Amino acid sequence: MVRDIDRRDMLKSVGGAGVIGLAGCITQNGGNGDGNGDGNGGGDTPEPGDTGTDTPDDSGGESRTINHGVLMPVTGDLASLGGTIRDGAILPAAVLDGEDLPVTVNIQEEDTQTDPQAGVQAANSFASSGVPSVTGAASSAVSLQVYQQTFIPNGIVGCSPASTNPSISNLEDDNLIYRTCPSDALQGPVMAQAAAEKLGSSTASVMYVNNDYGQALNGAFVDAFSGEQGGTVQSEVAFEKEQSSYSSPLSNAMGGDPDLLVVIGYPASGIQIFRDFYAEYSADTDIMVTDGLRDGTLPDEVGNDMANVYGTSPLAQGPGTDAFNQQYQDEYGRAPGVFNAQAYDATAVCLLANAAAGENSGDAIKEQMRNVANPNDGTEITPANLAEGVRMAANGEAVYYQGASSNVDFDENGDMQAVTYEYFQFNTSVEGNLEQLDAIDFEA
Repeated sequence: MVRDIDRRDMLKSVGGAGVIGLAGCITQNGGNGDGNGDGNGGGDTPEPGDTGTDTPDDSGGESRTINHGVLMPVTGDLASLGGTIRDGAILPAAVLDGEDLPVTVNIQEEDTQTDPQAGVQAANSFASSGVPSVTGAASSAVSLQVYQQTFIPNGIVGCSPASTNPSISNLEDDNLIYRTCPSDALQGPVMAQAAAEKLGSSTASVMYVNNDYGQALNGAFVDAFSGEQGGTVQSEVAFEKEQSSYSSPLSNAMGGDPDLLVVIGYPASGIQIFRDFYAEYSADTDIMVTDGLRDGTLPDEVGNDMANVYGTSPLAQGPGTDAFNQQYQDEYGRAPGVFNAQAYDATAVCLLANAAAGENSGDAIKEQMRNVANPNDGTEITPANLAEGVRMAANGEAVYYQGASSNVDFDENGDMQAVTYEYFQFNTSVEGNLEQLDAIDFEA
Protein backbone atom coordinates (compact mmCIF):
# COMPACT_ATOMS: atom_id res chain seq x y z
CA MET A 1 0.00 0.00 0.00
CA VAL A 2 1.39 3.41 -0.96
CA ARG A 3 -0.01 6.68 0.32
CA ASP A 4 0.93 10.23 -0.55
CA ILE A 5 1.85 12.92 1.94
CA ASP A 6 2.48 16.49 0.82
CA ARG A 7 5.41 18.25 2.44
CA ARG A 8 3.33 21.37 2.86
CA ASP A 9 1.04 19.35 5.08
CA MET A 10 3.90 18.60 7.47
CA LEU A 11 6.58 20.16 7.33
CA LYS A 12 40.28 6.37 13.16
CA SER A 13 40.46 7.17 10.03
CA VAL A 14 40.55 3.56 8.87
CA GLY A 15 41.22 3.34 5.39
CA GLY A 16 43.33 6.01 4.46
CA ALA A 17 43.42 6.11 0.84
CA GLY A 18 41.46 3.44 -0.84
CA VAL A 19 41.47 4.11 -4.54
CA ILE A 20 39.52 2.67 -7.40
CA GLY A 21 40.85 3.38 -10.87
CA LEU A 22 38.59 2.95 -13.90
CA ALA A 23 38.64 3.08 -17.70
CA GLY A 24 40.12 -0.19 -18.67
CA CYS A 25 42.20 -0.89 -15.55
CA ILE A 26 41.50 -1.08 -11.84
CA THR A 27 44.01 -0.33 -9.11
CA GLN A 28 43.13 -0.98 -5.46
CA ASN A 29 39.67 -0.88 -3.92
CA GLY A 30 39.72 1.00 -0.62
CA GLY A 31 37.16 -1.37 0.96
CA ASN A 32 37.22 -5.10 0.82
CA GLY A 33 33.59 -5.25 -0.20
CA ASP A 34 32.65 -7.82 2.40
CA GLY A 35 30.28 -5.55 4.26
CA ASN A 36 32.34 -5.65 7.43
CA GLY A 37 33.06 -1.97 7.15
CA ASP A 38 36.77 -2.31 7.80
CA GLY A 39 37.76 0.10 5.06
CA ASN A 40 41.06 -1.70 4.59
CA GLY A 41 42.83 -1.44 1.31
CA GLY A 42 45.80 0.00 -0.44
CA GLY A 43 46.01 2.02 -3.59
CA ASP A 44 47.31 5.46 -4.38
CA THR A 45 46.01 8.61 -2.77
CA PRO A 46 45.59 11.57 -5.10
CA GLU A 47 48.44 13.96 -4.45
CA PRO A 48 47.59 17.36 -2.92
CA GLY A 49 46.55 19.73 -5.63
CA ASP A 50 45.90 16.98 -8.18
CA THR A 51 43.38 18.43 -10.60
CA GLY A 52 43.08 15.42 -12.84
CA THR A 53 45.71 16.06 -15.49
CA ASP A 54 44.99 14.36 -18.78
CA THR A 55 46.99 11.20 -19.44
CA PRO A 56 47.02 8.98 -22.53
CA ASP A 57 44.53 6.11 -22.41
CA ASP A 58 44.91 2.71 -24.02
CA SER A 59 43.31 3.88 -27.24
CA GLY A 60 45.79 6.70 -27.75
CA GLY A 61 43.37 9.41 -26.64
CA GLU A 62 43.36 11.48 -23.47
CA SER A 63 41.94 10.29 -20.15
CA ARG A 64 41.15 12.63 -17.28
CA THR A 65 41.10 11.49 -13.66
CA ILE A 66 38.00 12.11 -11.53
CA ASN A 67 38.76 12.30 -7.81
CA HIS A 68 36.00 11.57 -5.32
CA GLY A 69 35.85 10.81 -1.59
CA VAL A 70 33.74 8.53 0.58
CA LEU A 71 33.40 9.53 4.25
CA MET A 72 31.54 6.91 6.29
CA PRO A 73 31.41 5.55 9.87
CA VAL A 74 32.99 2.13 9.50
CA THR A 75 33.77 2.15 13.22
CA GLY A 76 31.92 3.59 16.22
CA ASP A 77 28.22 3.61 17.07
CA LEU A 78 27.09 3.45 13.43
CA ALA A 79 29.63 0.87 12.26
CA SER A 80 27.07 -1.89 11.64
CA LEU A 81 25.29 0.36 9.14
CA GLY A 82 28.22 2.46 7.95
CA GLY A 83 30.11 -0.40 6.34
CA THR A 84 27.27 -1.32 4.01
CA ILE A 85 26.53 2.35 3.26
CA ARG A 86 30.20 2.67 2.32
CA ASP A 87 29.77 -0.30 0.01
CA GLY A 88 26.87 1.43 -1.71
CA ALA A 89 28.95 4.57 -2.13
CA ILE A 90 31.87 2.82 -3.85
CA LEU A 91 29.67 0.58 -6.00
CA PRO A 92 29.33 3.06 -8.92
CA ALA A 93 33.10 2.86 -9.40
CA ALA A 94 32.95 -0.94 -9.56
CA VAL A 95 30.09 -0.71 -12.07
CA LEU A 96 32.16 1.59 -14.28
CA ASP A 97 35.26 -0.59 -14.10
CA GLY A 98 36.28 -1.91 -17.48
CA GLU A 99 34.02 0.44 -19.43
CA ASP A 100 35.51 2.39 -22.34
CA LEU A 101 35.37 5.86 -20.80
CA PRO A 102 37.28 9.11 -21.31
CA VAL A 103 37.88 9.31 -17.55
CA THR A 104 39.37 7.27 -14.75
CA VAL A 105 37.95 7.40 -11.23
CA ASN A 106 39.97 7.56 -8.02
CA ILE A 107 38.01 7.08 -4.80
CA GLN A 108 39.59 7.93 -1.45
CA GLU A 109 37.90 6.50 1.65
CA GLU A 110 38.00 7.82 5.21
CA ASP A 111 36.33 6.75 8.48
CA THR A 112 34.42 9.21 10.69
CA GLN A 113 34.33 6.77 13.64
CA THR A 114 30.78 8.15 14.19
CA ASP A 115 32.48 11.06 15.94
CA PRO A 116 32.39 14.73 14.85
CA GLN A 117 36.01 15.48 15.80
CA ALA A 118 37.32 12.35 14.08
CA GLY A 119 35.10 13.14 11.12
CA VAL A 120 36.60 16.60 10.72
CA GLN A 121 40.12 15.16 10.90
CA ALA A 122 39.22 12.62 8.26
CA ALA A 123 37.59 15.29 6.09
CA ASN A 124 40.73 17.42 6.26
CA SER A 125 42.57 14.65 4.43
CA PHE A 126 40.27 15.18 1.46
CA ALA A 127 41.13 18.88 1.40
CA SER A 128 44.84 18.04 1.62
CA SER A 129 44.52 15.56 -1.24
CA GLY A 130 42.62 17.88 -3.55
CA VAL A 131 39.43 15.80 -3.51
CA PRO A 132 36.64 18.07 -4.85
CA SER A 133 33.54 16.05 -3.88
CA VAL A 134 32.64 13.57 -1.15
CA THR A 135 29.81 11.13 -0.46
CA GLY A 136 29.19 11.65 3.25
CA ALA A 137 28.97 11.82 6.05
CA ALA A 138 26.28 9.60 7.59
CA SER A 139 25.57 10.92 11.08
CA SER A 140 24.06 14.41 11.04
CA ALA A 141 26.17 15.42 14.03
CA VAL A 142 29.29 14.54 12.05
CA SER A 143 28.09 16.05 8.77
CA LEU A 144 27.22 19.42 10.28
CA GLN A 145 30.72 19.80 11.71
CA VAL A 146 32.45 18.43 8.62
CA TYR A 147 30.50 20.73 6.31
CA GLN A 148 31.03 23.87 8.36
CA GLN A 149 34.64 23.29 9.33
CA THR A 150 36.06 21.64 6.20
CA PHE A 151 33.88 21.24 3.12
CA ILE A 152 32.41 24.74 2.84
CA PRO A 153 35.63 26.64 3.69
CA ASN A 154 37.59 24.50 1.21
CA GLY A 155 35.01 24.50 -1.60
CA ILE A 156 34.35 20.74 -1.45
CA VAL A 157 30.98 19.42 -2.63
CA GLY A 158 29.38 17.19 0.01
CA CYS A 159 26.46 14.88 -0.70
CA SER A 160 25.16 12.89 2.26
CA PRO A 161 23.10 9.74 1.80
CA ALA A 162 22.04 9.52 5.45
CA SER A 163 22.26 12.86 7.32
CA THR A 164 18.65 13.84 7.87
CA ASN A 165 18.87 16.79 10.30
CA PRO A 166 16.69 19.68 9.05
CA SER A 167 19.45 22.17 9.96
CA ILE A 168 21.45 21.02 6.95
CA SER A 169 18.86 22.63 4.66
CA ASN A 170 19.63 26.06 6.05
CA LEU A 171 23.43 26.01 6.03
CA GLU A 172 25.21 28.94 4.40
CA ASP A 173 26.86 26.48 2.09
CA ASP A 174 27.57 28.42 -1.13
CA ASN A 175 25.63 25.73 -3.01
CA LEU A 176 28.13 23.04 -2.00
CA ILE A 177 25.99 20.76 0.19
CA TYR A 178 23.44 18.22 -1.06
CA ARG A 179 21.80 15.04 0.20
CA THR A 180 20.00 12.11 -1.35
CA CYS A 181 18.12 11.27 1.86
CA PRO A 182 15.06 13.20 3.08
CA SER A 183 15.01 15.69 5.93
CA ASP A 184 13.65 14.69 9.34
CA ALA A 185 11.27 17.62 8.98
CA LEU A 186 9.22 14.96 7.17
CA GLN A 187 10.15 11.81 9.10
CA GLY A 188 8.89 13.26 12.38
CA PRO A 189 5.34 13.72 11.05
CA VAL A 190 5.46 10.34 9.28
CA MET A 191 6.38 8.70 12.59
CA ALA A 192 3.62 10.58 14.40
CA GLN A 193 1.03 9.55 11.84
CA ALA A 194 2.11 5.90 12.02
CA ALA A 195 2.04 6.02 15.83
CA ALA A 196 -1.50 7.38 15.93
CA GLU A 197 -3.11 5.67 12.94
CA LYS A 198 -1.33 2.31 12.75
CA LEU A 199 -0.53 1.64 16.41
CA GLY A 200 -3.43 3.54 17.94
CA SER A 201 -1.16 5.38 20.37
CA SER A 202 -2.49 8.43 22.20
CA THR A 203 0.43 8.79 24.62
CA ALA A 204 4.14 8.48 23.93
CA SER A 205 7.53 8.96 25.53
CA VAL A 206 10.74 9.54 23.60
CA MET A 207 14.30 8.43 24.26
CA TYR A 208 16.74 10.13 21.88
CA VAL A 209 20.50 10.13 21.42
CA ASN A 210 21.89 13.43 22.64
CA ASN A 211 23.24 14.83 19.38
CA ASP A 212 21.99 16.83 16.39
CA TYR A 213 20.22 13.85 14.84
CA GLY A 214 18.41 12.81 17.99
CA GLN A 215 17.46 16.29 19.10
CA ALA A 216 16.06 17.35 15.73
CA LEU A 217 14.09 14.16 15.10
CA ASN A 218 12.71 14.19 18.63
CA GLY A 219 11.50 17.74 18.10
CA ALA A 220 9.90 16.90 14.77
CA PHE A 221 8.06 13.90 16.22
CA VAL A 222 6.90 15.70 19.37
CA ASP A 223 5.55 18.65 17.40
CA ALA A 224 3.62 16.43 15.00
CA PHE A 225 2.36 13.91 17.56
CA SER A 226 1.13 16.51 20.04
CA GLY A 227 -0.08 18.82 17.26
CA GLU A 228 -1.62 17.23 14.17
CA GLN A 229 -2.25 13.86 15.82
CA GLY A 230 -3.60 15.25 19.10
CA GLY A 231 -1.48 12.92 21.22
CA THR A 232 0.27 13.52 24.53
CA VAL A 233 4.04 13.29 24.91
CA GLN A 234 4.71 12.28 28.50
CA SER A 235 8.48 12.63 28.56
CA GLU A 236 11.48 13.42 26.36
CA VAL A 237 14.64 11.72 27.63
CA ALA A 238 18.08 12.31 26.14
CA PHE A 239 20.74 9.60 26.44
CA GLU A 240 24.45 9.35 25.67
CA LYS A 241 25.88 6.85 23.20
CA GLU A 242 27.26 3.42 24.09
CA GLN A 243 26.61 3.34 27.83
CA SER A 244 26.85 0.14 29.90
CA SER A 245 23.27 0.56 31.16
CA TYR A 246 20.18 2.48 30.12
CA SER A 247 18.01 1.53 33.10
CA SER A 248 17.80 5.10 34.36
CA PRO A 249 16.68 6.81 31.12
CA LEU A 250 14.28 3.92 30.49
CA SER A 251 12.78 4.41 33.94
CA ASN A 252 12.26 8.10 33.20
CA ALA A 253 10.66 7.37 29.83
CA MET A 254 8.43 4.53 31.02
CA GLY A 255 7.35 6.11 34.30
CA GLY A 256 4.01 7.31 32.95
CA ASP A 257 3.18 3.96 31.30
CA PRO A 258 2.96 5.39 27.77
CA ASP A 259 1.20 3.61 24.92
CA LEU A 260 4.35 3.99 22.83
CA LEU A 261 8.07 4.31 23.49
CA VAL A 262 9.97 6.05 20.69
CA VAL A 263 13.71 5.29 20.54
CA ILE A 264 15.93 7.48 18.33
CA GLY A 265 19.53 6.28 18.21
CA TYR A 266 22.09 3.92 16.67
CA PRO A 267 22.65 0.15 16.84
CA ALA A 268 25.62 -0.01 19.23
CA SER A 269 23.59 1.86 21.85
CA GLY A 270 20.32 0.26 20.80
CA ILE A 271 21.51 -3.22 21.70
CA GLN A 272 21.91 -2.28 25.36
CA ILE A 273 18.74 -0.16 25.39
CA PHE A 274 16.64 -3.09 24.20
CA ARG A 275 18.37 -5.60 26.48
CA ASP A 276 17.52 -3.37 29.44
CA PHE A 277 13.99 -2.80 28.20
CA TYR A 278 13.13 -6.49 27.85
CA ALA A 279 14.74 -7.26 31.21
CA GLU A 280 12.56 -4.70 33.00
CA TYR A 281 9.38 -4.03 30.99
CA SER A 282 6.64 -5.88 29.18
CA ALA A 283 6.78 -6.45 25.43
CA ASP A 284 3.12 -5.39 25.40
CA THR A 285 4.34 -1.80 25.03
CA ASP A 286 4.82 -0.80 21.38
CA ILE A 287 8.17 0.70 20.45
CA MET A 288 8.94 2.84 17.42
CA VAL A 289 12.44 3.39 16.06
CA THR A 290 13.88 5.45 13.24
CA ASP A 291 16.28 4.79 10.37
CA GLY A 292 19.33 4.77 12.66
CA LEU A 293 18.03 1.58 14.30
CA ARG A 294 16.82 -0.22 11.19
CA ASP A 295 19.27 -3.08 11.66
CA GLY A 296 18.21 -6.69 11.13
CA THR A 297 20.99 -7.98 13.39
CA LEU A 298 19.43 -6.41 16.49
CA PRO A 299 17.15 -9.32 17.50
CA ASP A 300 20.10 -11.72 17.64
CA GLU A 301 22.26 -9.20 19.49
CA VAL A 302 19.49 -8.35 21.95
CA GLY A 303 18.31 -11.92 22.45
CA ASN A 304 14.65 -11.14 21.74
CA ASP A 305 12.49 -11.29 18.62
CA MET A 306 11.61 -7.58 19.10
CA ALA A 307 8.18 -8.21 17.57
CA ASN A 308 6.80 -5.15 19.39
CA VAL A 309 9.24 -2.83 17.58
CA TYR A 310 8.12 -0.84 14.54
CA GLY A 311 9.90 1.88 12.62
CA THR A 312 10.14 4.33 9.76
CA SER A 313 13.02 4.73 7.34
CA PRO A 314 13.67 6.27 3.91
CA LEU A 315 12.85 3.62 1.32
CA ALA A 316 14.78 3.00 -1.88
CA GLN A 317 12.09 3.29 -4.53
CA GLY A 318 13.50 5.08 -7.54
CA PRO A 319 13.47 4.41 -11.29
CA GLY A 320 16.82 2.63 -10.98
CA THR A 321 16.06 0.51 -7.91
CA ASP A 322 15.96 -2.86 -9.68
CA ALA A 323 19.22 -2.29 -11.54
CA PHE A 324 20.93 -1.11 -8.37
CA ASN A 325 19.66 -4.07 -6.36
CA GLN A 326 21.10 -6.46 -8.94
CA GLN A 327 24.42 -4.63 -9.09
CA TYR A 328 24.69 -4.66 -5.30
CA GLN A 329 23.81 -8.37 -5.09
CA ASP A 330 26.31 -9.22 -7.81
CA GLU A 331 29.11 -7.26 -6.16
CA TYR A 332 28.58 -8.16 -2.51
CA GLY A 333 26.49 -11.34 -2.52
CA ARG A 334 23.73 -9.86 -0.36
CA ALA A 335 20.79 -7.50 -0.61
CA PRO A 336 21.34 -3.79 0.11
CA GLY A 337 20.30 -2.24 3.41
CA VAL A 338 19.22 1.14 4.71
CA PHE A 339 20.72 4.18 2.92
CA ASN A 340 22.76 1.94 0.58
CA ALA A 341 20.83 3.13 -2.48
CA GLN A 342 21.08 6.75 -1.33
CA ALA A 343 24.85 6.31 -1.07
CA TYR A 344 25.05 4.92 -4.59
CA ASP A 345 23.05 7.86 -5.90
CA ALA A 346 25.20 10.42 -4.07
CA THR A 347 28.36 9.06 -5.66
CA ALA A 348 26.80 8.62 -9.09
CA VAL A 349 25.60 12.23 -9.21
CA CYS A 350 28.98 13.56 -8.07
CA LEU A 351 30.78 11.53 -10.73
CA LEU A 352 28.40 12.75 -13.43
CA ALA A 353 28.78 16.34 -12.24
CA ASN A 354 32.57 16.04 -12.27
CA ALA A 355 32.49 14.54 -15.76
CA ALA A 356 30.30 17.42 -16.94
CA ALA A 357 32.46 20.03 -15.20
CA GLY A 358 35.60 18.71 -16.82
CA GLU A 359 37.80 19.42 -13.81
CA ASN A 360 38.38 18.43 -10.20
CA SER A 361 37.03 21.67 -8.82
CA GLY A 362 34.29 21.88 -6.20
CA ASP A 363 33.22 25.24 -7.57
CA ALA A 364 32.81 23.74 -11.05
CA ILE A 365 31.16 20.54 -9.82
CA LYS A 366 28.55 22.35 -7.71
CA GLU A 367 27.34 24.15 -10.83
CA GLN A 368 26.64 20.80 -12.48
CA MET A 369 24.93 18.92 -9.63
CA ARG A 370 21.39 19.95 -10.55
CA ASN A 371 22.19 19.94 -14.27
CA VAL A 372 22.98 16.21 -14.23
CA ALA A 373 20.24 15.23 -11.75
CA ASN A 374 17.13 17.33 -12.18
CA PRO A 375 14.86 16.59 -15.17
CA ASN A 376 15.91 18.29 -18.40
CA ASP A 377 15.85 17.68 -22.16
CA GLY A 378 18.83 15.36 -21.98
CA THR A 379 19.14 11.58 -21.78
CA GLU A 380 17.74 9.76 -18.75
CA ILE A 381 20.48 7.96 -16.85
CA THR A 382 19.94 5.26 -14.22
CA PRO A 383 22.28 2.76 -12.54
CA ALA A 384 21.63 0.51 -15.55
CA ASN A 385 23.35 2.90 -18.00
CA LEU A 386 25.62 4.88 -15.69
CA ALA A 387 28.66 4.37 -17.92
CA GLU A 388 26.80 5.87 -20.87
CA GLY A 389 25.87 8.83 -18.67
CA VAL A 390 29.47 9.46 -17.61
CA ARG A 391 30.62 9.24 -21.23
CA MET A 392 27.91 11.64 -22.41
CA ALA A 393 28.48 14.11 -19.59
CA ALA A 394 32.22 14.15 -20.30
CA ASN A 395 31.41 14.89 -23.94
CA GLY A 396 29.23 17.85 -22.99
CA GLU A 397 25.90 16.15 -23.67
CA ALA A 398 22.88 16.78 -21.43
CA VAL A 399 21.89 14.00 -19.01
CA TYR A 400 19.70 13.66 -15.95
CA TYR A 401 20.09 10.95 -13.35
CA GLN A 402 17.15 8.90 -12.11
CA GLY A 403 18.39 7.07 -9.08
CA ALA A 404 18.17 3.89 -7.08
CA SER A 405 16.62 5.60 -4.07
CA SER A 406 14.49 8.26 -5.78
CA ASN A 407 14.43 10.54 -8.81
CA VAL A 408 17.29 12.54 -7.22
CA ASP A 409 15.65 15.86 -8.01
CA PHE A 410 17.38 18.55 -5.90
CA ASP A 411 15.49 21.58 -4.59
CA GLU A 412 17.03 24.99 -3.89
CA ASN A 413 18.53 23.71 -0.64
CA GLY A 414 20.08 20.62 -2.17
CA ASP A 415 17.36 18.42 -0.65
CA MET A 416 15.25 15.77 -2.33
CA GLN A 417 11.94 16.92 -3.79
CA ALA A 418 10.37 13.44 -3.81
CA VAL A 419 11.10 10.46 -1.54
CA THR A 420 9.37 7.41 -0.11
CA TYR A 421 9.30 6.22 3.51
CA GLU A 422 9.03 2.63 4.69
CA TYR A 423 6.94 1.61 7.70
CA PHE A 424 8.43 -1.64 8.98
CA GLN A 425 8.37 -4.17 11.82
CA PHE A 426 10.99 -6.49 13.26
CA ASN A 427 9.97 -10.03 12.34
CA THR A 428 12.37 -12.94 12.87
CA SER A 429 10.22 -15.15 10.63
CA VAL A 430 11.30 -13.29 7.49
CA GLU A 431 14.71 -13.03 5.84
CA GLY A 432 16.72 -10.22 7.36
CA ASN A 433 14.36 -9.93 10.37
CA LEU A 434 12.69 -6.81 8.93
CA GLU A 435 9.27 -6.74 7.28
CA GLN A 436 7.96 -3.79 5.29
CA LEU A 437 4.34 -3.09 6.24
CA ASP A 438 3.64 0.04 4.21
CA ALA A 439 5.20 2.68 1.96
CA ILE A 440 4.48 6.38 2.18
CA ASP A 441 5.29 8.62 -0.79
CA PHE A 442 6.42 12.19 -0.21
CA GLU A 443 6.52 14.90 -2.84
CA ALA A 444 7.47 18.49 -2.19
